[in-house]
Amino acid sequence: MRKLSIIGIGAGNPDYMTVQAIKALSDIDVIFLIDKGRKKSALTQLRKEICERYIKNKSYRIIEAEDPERDRNPSCYEATVTAWHVQRAAIYERMIREELADGQHGAFLVWGDPSLYDSTLRIVDQVAAMKTVAFDLDVIPGITSVQALAARHRIALNRIGEPIHITTGRQLAKGMTGDNVVVMLDGDCAFKTIGDGDVDIYWGAYVGTADEILVSGKLQECGPEIEKVRNEARQRHGWIMDTYLLRKS
Repeated sequence: MRKLSIIGIGAGNPDYMTVQAIKALSDIDVIFLIDKGRKKSALTQLRKEICERYIKNKSYRIIEAEDPERDRNPSCYEATVTAWHVQRAAIYERMIREELADGQHGAFLVWGDPSLYDSTLRIVDQVAAMKTVAFDLDVIPGITSVQALAARHRIALNRIGEPIHITTGRQLAKGMTGDNVVVMLDGDCAFKTIGDGDVDIYWGAYVGTADEILVSGKLQECGPEIEKVRNEARQRHGWIMDTYLLRKS
């Protein structure tokens, strides 16, 4: 039987790898990577560096496939993403079936944690449902950008007895829900839509890496600075991964 692991690799710093993740990587035969293009080549390179550092089986292979194109401004977001996942599932199925032999151990390396705003588990479930290739599945959690953000700002995500709401920039644009809101996947600086002057922001990009940028303070004061710094960083690196906490004062 083939074995497949979905491994959370943390928020960008190889030192965020958990002991469980390192143990899982030690006997890997095949690493599956999805190439997201030249602009995001640093994400692929980091995964390769993690493999070189932690995989003991030096005969392991890296199998790469191009990520299918997706409309970034769709009329129906959910339908577009669902169709994109179907395309990805076909790619995953082919790679697992053709490149992972019976008795071998393969893995997908997931940025952060597989449970938080990542599609890998849903896509692998689609592959399993095809019943064209059988495998045992193992999921290993990782350090999320949310955890790393709180650690780097030296804060707790909530105050005593208060809930935490984790959402996306797309949803935040519809309004801030709750007193402690963690925002991920915000490509348009949706915090600009918050008119409440009594909100603090704790923002971070490339958290835990050498390129880390941290900004915190009153949203109305820091918002323009964050947008400027964010745009400059994205142009400089070709990509950006940022997360932030909004908290009503």
